[in-house]
Amino acid sequence: MIGNDHGHAASKRKALSSMSEYDFAGVVEPSSAFNDKSIEMVAIETRDYQRNLEYAQLAVASGKHVHLDKPPGTSYEGLRDMFAIAREKKLAVQMGYQWRYHPGMNAVLDAAREGKLGRVYRFRASIDKPAREESPYKGGMMFIEGCHLIDRATALLGKPRKVTGFIPGDDNNLVVLEYDGVIAEISIANGDPNGNAHRYVEVIGTKGTAKASPFAPGRVHFHMEGEQPRSYDPPPFPTYTPDFAELAATIRLGKKPLYSFEHDLMTHRVLLEACGML
Repeated sequence: MIGNDHGHAASKRKALSSMSEYDFAGVVEPSSAFNDKSIEMVAIETRDYQRNLEYAQLAVASGKHVHLDKPPGTSYEGLRDMFAIAREKKLAVQMGYQWRYHPGMNAVLDAAREGKLGRVYRFRASIDKPAREESPYKGGMMFIEGCHLIDRATALLGKPRKVTGFIPGDDNNLVVLEYDGVIAEISIANGDPNGNAHRYVEVIGTKGTAKASPFAPGRVHFHMEGEQPRSYDPPPFPTYTPDFAELAATIRLGKKPLYSFEHDLMTHRVLLEACGML
C-alpha cells in the first residue's frame, strides 16, 4: 500500500492483511512498490488525490495492478491516459468507490434494473457528513464524498446528457444529472450532526419506490403501488473485502471486472463537470 492517511486507508489495510488472496507487504514507499518485482498490486491511499493519480500512473507504467481510492485525481486526461496504458499492458485498475458492493444499495439498483419499479424517472441520494470538513478542492465535499453517489447514479442510468453542479462552498453541495425522462439529484450537507442516519439512495418509478437508508447498518425500504411499505435488513456489509476479492479474481483468474474503464472514465468526467473542475 502507498499512503496511509486517506479516510479509507486503515480499513483497507485491515481488509488486505486479513484476506487469503493477498500476501500484504504493508505500507511502503512508492519507489519500493514500483521497483519490487514481487509486488503485483498496489493500493493507493493518500489524502492528496491528484498525487494518488500520479502514483497510479507510475504503478501502471511499472507493470503493477492498481486499486486507486476515490476520487481518482483532478485530471480527466490523466485518468484516461492511465487507463489506456493499463489496457495495453493488460493490467487491472480498480476504483475505490465505497458503495459498489453494498447489499442494500444493490437491492435498490437491481429492483430498478429488473423493472420492478416500473419506468424510473427519479434518482435521489444524499451522503451527509456528521463532522464538518473543509475541502481544498474547488468541488467542495461533493468532490471528496459525493463522488460515491455519482458513481451509483451512473451505474444505474449511464452517461447524463447534462450535468449541473451547485457548489457554493463546503457546507451545502448539490448536483443534478439530466437524462431523457429521468432526473438524478445528489446532495451533501457538511456538518449534519446526524448525517450518517440521513444518508440514503432512493429510486422512484411509476410502480413504486426503493430506498437504502441508512447505509450502516443497512436498511432497505420498498413502497410499491397498492401495497403497504415494507423494510428489511440486508446482509452485513463486509467493508472492502468484496472489492479486493473481485480484484484478486480479475488478476488471478481473468474475471471481467464489474465496472469497465469506460464506466469509470465517464463517471470521473461527470464528477469533474459537476464540481466545475473540467
